[in-house]
Amino acid sequence: MSPAATVEGDERLRLFLALELPPAVAATLREWVHRHLTAPGYRHVPTFHVTLAFLGHRPASELDAIVEALRDSAAECAPFTLEPVRYRETRSVGMLVLADPAGEATRLAKRLHDRLETLGVYEREARPWLPHVTVVRFATARSRGRTRGPVRPKLEPPLPEIGPFAPSGAAAFLSRLRRTGAEYEVVESCALRAEREEA
Repeated sequence: MSPAATVEGDERLRLFLALELPPAVAATLREWVHRHLTAPGYRHVPTFHVTLAFLGHRPASELDAIVEALRDSAAECAPFTLEPVRYRETRSVGMLVLADPAGEATRLAKRLHDRLETLGVYEREARPWLPHVTVVRFATARSRGRTRGPVRPKLEPPLPEIGPFAPSGAAAFLSRLRRTGAEYEVVESCALRAEREEA
């Protein structure tokens, strides 16, 4: 585990847990986003990741147990790869949906959700977990001081040419909301089991 961001006392932290992308994959995605997803109403994200669980605001006192749940779940992983298969838009974001051919990322998410629910820090969504990378967020349109909803140019970009990739690790992220959008900081990171065995 390697700490990055620091927390103090029992402040409330806006947390999510995610798989990290290899630097080369992230760089290719960044170039692809700037080439194909730069349009009015699109706001680029600060970093790319595959969210495993969004926890919302949690007391800092819970952080150690949350990170332990992530570390234990990551330690049980068999090797796996993910691959972009389509671009999809929701009301608020554009994403790359990923194939999980071995099903191991999905099993990792389930193990993690089970542990987090046992801790009482997470309630899983009713819909199944979907491996994806959020690549853009939609700005909110305003008219006469009133919010009208997200602006969605509804682009149809080609898929980025990155092929199958193995995540570089898993991490607990701190999300700080700013006027210009969210900023993410890694609180703790850990290797997946396959990476530790290779090391």
